[in-house]
Amino acid sequence: MNSSHDPRRSSALPPAQLPTAWRRSATIGWRVRVALALVLIAAAVTVWSTNWMLTNRFTESTRNRAELRLALYSGNLLSELRRNAIVPQLLARDPTLIGALQSNDFSLSTQRLISFVEEIGAASLMLLDKEGRAVAATDRNRLGGLHRGEAYFVDAIRANSTIFSVIPREAGGYRFAYSRKVTDGAGVLGVIVVEADLQKFERAWAGISDAVLVSDSTGTIILSTESRWRGLNETEALERQTPEGAIQRAIRATADWTALPPDAYVGGEGVMRMEARIPFRGWRMTSFTTYASIREKVNAVLALEIMGFAILLAMAFYFLSRKTALRMALFQRESAELRALNARLQREIAERERVQENLAVAEQTLAQSSKLAALGEMSAAVSHELNQPLAAMKTYLAGARLLIRRNRPEEALSSFGRIDDLIERMGAITRQLKSYARKGGESLAPVNLGDALASSLSMMEPQLRRRHVRITRILPDDPVFVMGDRVRIEQVMINLLRNALDATKSVPDPELDVILAAGETATLTVRDNGDGIKDLDALFEPFYTTKQPGDGVGLGLAISSGIVSDLGGRLTARNGQHGGAVFEMQLPILEDGIEAAE
Repeated sequence: MNSSHDPRRSSALPPAQLPTAWRRSATIGWRVRVALALVLIAAAVTVWSTNWMLTNRFTESTRNRAELRLALYSGNLLSELRRNAIVPQLLARDPTLIGALQSNDFSLSTQRLISFVEEIGAASLMLLDKEGRAVAATDRNRLGGLHRGEAYFVDAIRANSTIFSVIPREAGGYRFAYSRKVTDGAGVLGVIVVEADLQKFERAWAGISDAVLVSDSTGTIILSTESRWRGLNETEALERQTPEGAIQRAIRATADWTALPPDAYVGGEGVMRMEARIPFRGWRMTSFTTYASIREKVNAVLALEIMGFAILLAMAFYFLSRKTALRMALFQRESAELRALNARLQREIAERERVQENLAVAEQTLAQSSKLAALGEMSAAVSHELNQPLAAMKTYLAGARLLIRRNRPEEALSSFGRIDDLIERMGAITRQLKSYARKGGESLAPVNLGDALASSLSMMEPQLRRRHVRITRILPDDPVFVMGDRVRIEQVMINLLRNALDATKSVPDPELDVILAAGETATLTVRDNGDGIKDLDALFEPFYTTKQPGDGVGLGLAISSGIVSDLGGRLTARNGQHGGAVFEMQLPILEDGIEAAE
């Protein structure tokens, strides 16, 4: 061929003659890159400044609320203490209680105290005689108890004023009581004890997210939202509390938020510690507030900002993609023009070559090539189609030899009978192989597809048993008849089964599904769980195969497709939804002996 007509050299264009779309789409404009970089920088600066500003703002707001809440709690607690402090002084002057102590008649004293406790709102009231015995009490379980050694009795007897006592409980926690001695003109008659209900504040504080504690003048915790903190000082309480407690992660708290390391904020370990003085016996109230709510509020705003910038970038990329699509369309159109020009050049070159060829030499070469192609197809087809019966015969001969050695001649004769059937089948196959080169001429008869399938599976039994393939057969209740040649139909079935068996060689648990259905057509479906079909377009072409050399020559599906077409049907293939390949053979069905329309 003359090098001046080489299309590859003809299509090479200098850079100055390249299409305009190619030059425009070579790189993204520097203006677009700068704009995107500016948007990203603006987003980072905005998010950082918003985070800093809102964190400070919400922190200050949380601190103010914590201070207000602490002042409210301490005020309520002080009000309750002062209100209960007046009660012993009033009850010590009650004539009914004084008369009961003088006469030792306490039949109505308990009821009298119960009527007072409902009005006062105290936890309990108790009247002790001068021996320290409980002669009247709102809690009847305390009647008769001896309290001579208790501090609230001893101190009240000695003092001329109301005494406040903090009494440890056996089960944990503390009781808070006011006591005052009851006297008449003759001397001391007894002691009135009023127990203040401060536990109601603990129950109220338990409903908030903060941790609250009240410590006395010695630093001992006497009220707290955490029961394990009572009786300890603040340092011991924070070391003892576990992260699963009410305050969570507040155990390693500090009093100053700015003193925390950066990872404490991310980890949620930072807390705000607030302390207030209660003007009562040196008591102090302390609260711990976590910063989790601040982080949640800040993150919500940051999420909205990030979403806004993301939408802005998405819109920018959308418009850029539209611009790129327009450039691509222009590029494709110019490429199509170049391909058309190249095709015209190739046609001209081919025409000149055909004119220069010698007609006599071309005819002789074509005839020789046709003979060799026909001979190759026939020999390859014979090798492919006789491979399966020969393999089965080898298996049956081995079984017959084993049976004869075991002195079981009757069973060996059965194997020889199967071998005889296989030999007849090989003869029928060699007669039918001409169908690939020459169509028509065979006599057709009704064929039961169920029986043909059973015969095909029997032929494939040695290979299926050796590979341990699980086969699922789904057949209709009624026989399915088609008009055709049973040997050729079984030939198609065996090819489909063998291809499915070969496709599952690399699968650890090979499975085959064989489904026969009758509708407008008779449909046989063979499904495997192999790797599927890579090139569906070339699947039914002669000599196309994906098998290893020696396993097949690529004529099985081509011959099968020709057989099905001769019978008025079609053979299709596809990949399954869950992997594997699916082959379907559709043939016109026979209903009551009349061939139905496809």
